[in-house]
Amino acid sequence: MTEHKHGTHPAIIKRLNRASGHLRSIVTMIENERSCVDLAQQLDAVEKAIASAKRALINDHIDHCLNHAADQGGAAKAIEDFKAISRYL
Repeated sequence: MTEHKHGTHPAIIKRLNRASGHLRSIVTMIENERSCVDLAQQLDAVEKAIASAKRALINDHIDHCLNHAADQGGAAKAIEDFKAISRYL
């Protein structure tokens, strides 16, 4: 397995940990019978945080991993990797 640590990973981890904590607080809100509008607002915030983390990861992959794939296996490998990640856009 190749190493896939990038400079953006700590920031992505921080975002996901924040979203995870926020999601746990939403469960508590549901248990405390908070309003549906409040719940929807908080769920939307978590959804945006996760989407932002995914976008950062994919952009990082395009910037770094595809260049590495091109260096290691040529354009065909880079295109194959891009096709694989583009399913998640």
